[in-house]
Amino acid sequence: MPLEDEKPREPPRPIYFDTAATTRVAPEVREAMFQVLADPMLFANPSSAEHGLGRQAAVVIDQARDAIATELACETDEVIFTSGATESINLALRGIALSHAEHGRHIVTSMIEHKATLACCAALERDGFSVTYLAPSTSGVVSPESIADALQPDTLLVSIMHTNNETGAMQPIEAIAALAAERGVLLHIDAAQAAGKFPISLTRTPIDLLSLSAHKFHGPKGIGCLAVRDRRRLRLQPLTYGGGQEFGLRPGTLPTHQILGLALALTLAAARRDEDLKHVTALRAQFVDAVTNKLGAIIHGDPDCASPYILNFAVPGIRSDALINQTAAEIAIASGSACSSGAFEPSPVLRAMGIEGDSLYGAVRISFDRSHTEDDIGTAVETITAAIHRMRMLQA
Repeated sequence: MPLEDEKPREPPRPIYFDTAATTRVAPEVREAMFQVLADPMLFANPSSAEHGLGRQAAVVIDQARDAIATELACETDEVIFTSGATESINLALRGIALSHAEHGRHIVTSMIEHKATLACCAALERDGFSVTYLAPSTSGVVSPESIADALQPDTLLVSIMHTNNETGAMQPIEAIAALAAERGVLLHIDAAQAAGKFPISLTRTPIDLLSLSAHKFHGPKGIGCLAVRDRRRLRLQPLTYGGGQEFGLRPGTLPTHQILGLALALTLAAARRDEDLKHVTALRAQFVDAVTNKLGAIIHGDPDCASPYILNFAVPGIRSDALINQTAAEIAIASGSACSSGAFEPSPVLRAMGIEGDSLYGAVRISFDRSHTEDDIGTAVETITAAIHRMRMLQA
């Protein structure tokens, strides 16, 4: 008879399928961060250059900055550490707008951007800037042609996300970047859902500003960066003021262990990028095949131009909040909409794509990562199928 600890163990429940919101910290990253926290020679403030302990911590920061710059193909001093993509987006948009208002007060973005971008643009509108919000196609893609049509003589900046956090729709960044460069307009890319998963080169592609967060690619929460191409020329106005850290753009004591975690997570993600992409592509195909054939699910967006890490779908006649509640014990999935004070709000991203009715109110997001298996997908499909059967029985 096998010992108790030799018995096969069931995977933890619920199975986590909300990786677009955040990912688990990779074991290698967690261990490296613990080592920094435990090392008696690395606890010092990296800005304390007067003594050796501070300088040793600063070396860790410098090495991390260099690793990130290598992955993004930019200069080391063009990497500015922030608390995450939200702060990076605000620093990019507001920092550029307030520093370069004399060159233009018009900004172009899309209706499907992250709330960080949309809220920052709304604040800039209150400060006297004008913003054009472009609608996507029914596939969730913003065309370069629509951006070209929106440009004005006083357009200062275009801000577009690389990969949509609700539908996975990937924008034609190369074409958009070429257009912006040709027209002499600055370009900001929100790469929160793309960094680590897809190759990004600021040398090959003329992206002026790029935002990312570590926790989207198996790094720690609370750390991200803004890459600023040609930072010395492209001066930004800081959002906060203090000790002058991060080249005067983002003051405050640098969290050595988190910065190391960001750099290591990005390096590891890049090293296994092709393997992970192949893996999640197969898992998404397995899931799509099952839910469309078994349940008649409607897939939002075009899988051919979307990240395989994110899938948004709806089952006719089934509300997303009910489905999420009915499956919560077995799988963790997310709504394609926002909840505020308990009120159900349909997704503005899907509405911008022209999605209404059952498909809008039934939208569910499932997102994958390297840890998922075919068995996990099978469990998710079975759980969703059983939940829908129960709900339809109650509706009958």
